[in-house]
Amino acid sequence: MVKGKVSGADGEFEREEGFSGRIHGSIARTLGIAIVSGRYAPGDVLNNEIDASEQLNVSRSAYREAIRILAAKGLVESRPKAGTRVSPRSRWSLLDPEVLAWFFEAEPSEEFLTSLHELRMIVEPSAAALAAERRNDDQLERMRAALIQMQQHTLATEAGRAADRDFHDTVLEATDNEPLRTLSSSIGAAVRWTTIFKQRDRELARDPIPDHWKVFDAIAASRPDQARQAMERLVGLAQDDTRAAIARRSGGGV
Repeated sequence: MVKGKVSGADGEFEREEGFSGRIHGSIARTLGIAIVSGRYAPGDVLNNEIDASEQLNVSRSAYREAIRILAAKGLVESRPKAGTRVSPRSRWSLLDPEVLAWFFEAEPSEEFLTSLHELRMIVEPSAAALAAERRNDDQLERMRAALIQMQQHTLATEAGRAADRDFHDTVLEATDNEPLRTLSSSIGAAVRWTTIFKQRDRELARDPIPDHWKVFDAIAASRPDQARQAMERLVGLAQDDTRAAIARRSGGGV
């Protein structure tokens, strides 16, 4: 497989011959980061297809497919003769896992981070309470296995963060509530990226794994109120860790 870097006015991405899907995905990522970071503001018109494809040294079809990806996520809208325009922020699919990733690659604002933790605080404690009432043995075993993997690998590694995501996914699955389960990819992405954000400058000062075990123990014991309280504490401490990371980055703390 031949690889090479393709550069353009909007960034650089990797081209792999034979993998055109990766090309338009890379273009979408580059433009997506530029949009969520504010380089392109709502209402701005992107370069037309011909100019953009020439600047990025890609085919017009690859650029067109990238725009379709962004449009599906609510970031842009294309109209005949009017071109492709960045959509109002209210239309963005903020819980799309890729859009969340782009926010964190572009350095998310404190307000956005706070909003993610507020979402988790609304959803996850109630989900833990339902899971304590409805979980089955297989789900308990998968939660336990995820926590063991977290302990072995730690949240400083991709394997440990994947196990963390598996734990939270399984809690949502154990609610036996189909609409809630559809939030698993979004909640999982929020957990993953906030965990990475908190450790960019240094390792976590506090080990969050014991608090995960408290959630598990309450769910395993079929105690909804305790499960809710344990998850509230887990999410609350995660928000405290994020605030501390923000303070360090702004020079307001150590």
